Amino acid sequence: MSEVLSVESMAYLYKALSFLQDLFESMGIPEDQRLERTEGVKSLLDVIIAEEENKKMRLLESIALHRKQLDSLCFELNVEHFQEEDGIAMLQLEKDLCIQLEVRLKQKEDRKRELKRLQEQDQAFCELLHTTPYSMGRDSVPSLEELDQFRCYLASLAETKACRQEEFVSAKKQILLLVEELDYTPDTSVEKDVLCEDEDISDLSLEKLASLHDLLHQLEVLRAENEIVCEELHSQIQKLWDKLQVPYEEREALATFMTGSIPKRRKALQSEADRLEELKIQNLKKVIEAVREELTLYWEKCFYSQEQREIFAPYYDEDYSETLLQLHDAEVVQLKRYYEVHRELFEGIEKWEENWKLFLEFERRASDPSRFINRGGNLLKEEKQRARLQKTFLKLEEELKAQIELWEQEYSKDFVVNGQKFMEYVMEQWQMHRLEKEKAKQERHLKKSQQIEVEMFYGSTPKIPSKRESLGSKITGKVLKSSWNIGSLGQKTLNTSQREHNRTIDLDETILNNGYSQLSPLQGNFQIHSVASTYSEFVQEFSEASKSDDNSGTFNSTNI
Repeated sequence: MSEVLSVESMAYLYKALSFLQDLFESMGIPEDQRLERTEGVKSLLDVIIAEEENKKMRLLESIALHRKQLDSLCFELNVEHFQEEDGIAMLQLEKDLCIQLEVRLKQKEDRKRELKRLQEQDQAFCELLHTTPYSMGRDSVPSLEELDQFRCYLASLAETKACRQEEFVSAKKQILLLVEELDYTPDTSVEKDVLCEDEDISDLSLEKLASLHDLLHQLEVLRAENEIVCEELHSQIQKLWDKLQVPYEEREALATFMTGSIPKRRKALQSEADRLEELKIQNLKKVIEAVREELTLYWEKCFYSQEQREIFAPYYDEDYSETLLQLHDAEVVQLKRYYEVHRELFEGIEKWEENWKLFLEFERRASDPSRFINRGGNLLKEEKQRARLQKTFLKLEEELKAQIELWEQEYSKDFVVNGQKFMEYVMEQWQMHRLEKEKAKQERHLKKSQQIEVEMFYGSTPKIPSKRESLGSKITGKVLKSSWNIGSLGQKTLNTSQREHNRTIDLDETILNNGYSQLSPLQGNFQIHSVASTYSEFVQEFSEASKSDDNSGTFNSTNI
């Protein structure tokens, strides 16, 4: 395009000079005038050229200035420098530079404005959270990455503010509840600031939160101490009520004072405790007797023998005084502690006692002939219960034995039950049971022998024995139908009486020999027809019966 314009300009200039030359010739203008006028055209062209050259110089200076400014902005904004296109005209270059310069200047102003806004937020957080201002690392215009990092930092501060504000509100709410519950009056300026501060929180520093939590902890400790005192007073009152046998209506009257703040409840409990203490002093005998009942209960729980109980001499003192009451209270506290420490062991012994009583009940039922009449399934239930008892009784005994051995190793002394070592106590129970069974059997046989002798003396005919009472003889239908003469019947009865009498004498000798018998402890169908002579023999027989019972499903006690 520029070449075309140049050719056209040259053609127009040549044409104009030719036309001017023709005019000079037609007008007959002299040569010197022609030369003068031609110089005028040249001067005009020189002026035009000079002006255009000046414009070019100004354009170059503008381009250089814009380029320098743009480079400086690019450096400040931390962006890439402007890249010029190859062969671009100066005017277009200046225009492009101006556009880029305006864009970079706007970016600079936007970043400065954003930085100022972020700094204002940071300052607000600093005042609220007592943090240090954010450092950009340099004083120039921040880069986009630096602004993003600043925004992330402020976002973390916002989260910290939210967490601290929630923590502050929660702690303050608890403090206000405790203050109301404890009737607490703030003392220090910090406490007053915390309690009087409105909802517009102006300080969420760590120091403020720490002081807030300190106050909360202080109030919680104070409440806990008051609650402990109230519980102790209530326990003391409950004991005094029981000891003094205070009516239920008077006890319920205290409930009306148990509302409101803790100090009010504590004051009411303290007043009631003081009143009961005074009443206790006035009723020392009644109170001491109540404590003695409690002491007796723990003696029984701890299986104290009479000798052990007699060690506590104040129990038998009739001179009722405050000192005597204190001795009893101290003894009860000691026994309670002793029982709680060894509760598992005492509960095991108590369970053994229950099983022992159940075993004796089964023994009693086994001697009752009516158990086979109108049974209605009761006999089967009884046998199942007996089987369960048989499986668990000895197992419990062995467990207790092992626990007691560990206890004796730990405390280096004997564990006594009713004044005896546990196994000696168990063996004594079996021995007493065996002697009672032997004595009962002797009395039964003696009574039967005496009855037969009376019947023989007066000539009456004894009753035909049932299958249970028979000693093994079976009376058939033919024998019952046949007629017996009285002489032969009397002879048979006399023989029977004589055998029973001899057997009674044998039993008497057995009792005199400390109950030892040569009878077999276990007979057919696992029925025990005599008691073992020693505890170890009984355990062996009981274990054998337990093993057999797994197959038969029935365990029968000693037939009496």
